Amino acid sequence: MPTSTLVWTDTFERTARKFLRRHSELAGLFEDVLRQLETDPHAPRLRLHRLKGKHRDKHAVSLTYSYRIVIILRLEDEEVVLLDVGSHDEVYRG
Repeated sequence: MPTSTLVWTDTFERTARKFLRRHSELAGLFEDVLRQLETDPHAPRLRLHRLKGKHRDKHAVSLTYSYRIVIILRLEDEEVVLLDVGSHDEVYRG
């Protein structure tokens, strides 16, 4: 039973569509991670971590060793705002 609402930003919808076109083999894992974010954003398998520097108000979870999903956690509103998905270098760029 979901405890958080996923909020899809326009940017995330666009980058997710491109990401899944390039990495169709990760579609099932991508869906699993999103379901886990709804159920328990702090689940150990997500490897949730706070970002630093210019991304300091954001968090990231691991999709795989190489790929991340960048989010904003709004615990008081029980929302997870989805911002970006891609490789480490892609999601932490300017």
